[in-house]
Amino acid sequence: MLKLLFVPYRRCTRRMMTTLSQTKELFRRAEAVCFDVDSTVIKEEGIDELAKFCGVGDAVTEMTRKAMGGSMTFKKALTERLSIIRCSREQVNKLITDHPPQLTPGVRELVDRLHELNIKVFLISGGFRCIVEHVATQLNIPLNHVYANRLKFYFNGEYAGFDESQPTAESGGKGKVISMLKEQYGYETVVMIGDGATDLEACPPASAFIGFGGNVVRPQVKERSSWYVTSFGELLKELEKI
Repeated sequence: MLKLLFVPYRRCTRRMMTTLSQTKELFRRAEAVCFDVDSTVIKEEGIDELAKFCGVGDAVTEMTRKAMGGSMTFKKALTERLSIIRCSREQVNKLITDHPPQLTPGVRELVDRLHELNIKVFLISGGFRCIVEHVATQLNIPLNHVYANRLKFYFNGEYAGFDESQPTAESGGKGKVISMLKEQYGYETVVMIGDGATDLEACPPASAFIGFGGNVVRPQVKERSSWYVTSFGELLKELEKI
């Protein structure tokens, strides 16, 4: 009997916290909403776009698919992809200038509405800070609300790796950021929105997770999301109930 009582306990708790009605309620009363960026806030995967720009798109796109589907650790996928790309500072800057990230339809309106309701908005990304900051500026999100990976370059601008100390550089990193936000700001209700496995695994500590499939549908994420949306209009509509 002890085994029957204790083994399923965590699963039951998790399932109870992520029913559709409860997820919607938590979203309506959230103190903070955290968004993934690649394939969620923006249409593209930033690292894939960088790879294409550097002429190694196909190899990196396949590795991104594996990482987002959860079949390889995020840090391993990030390390291997960047070792293939080896982008220079000049290439990164030129990518942002010539091919700026494209916002997903409806995200600007959703973020504006969250701000109007005094719900804090954060961007938590396994992508690169230089690109994510550009997105944050477009959405009027403070740069100190951005958590992403930092590329490193030598003095001559050549690729020198990435900052492995950032929590977003590894699997479970987004959850670590959310735990830090809850501790730092005293938030009790934090909702995570994203398309990938690294977003889903951030709940808990996130109070709820909303799967987003407006740009790409990842079956593993869709199956495990109690609330899965394909447009930000669905979230805006829910906010009308406040």
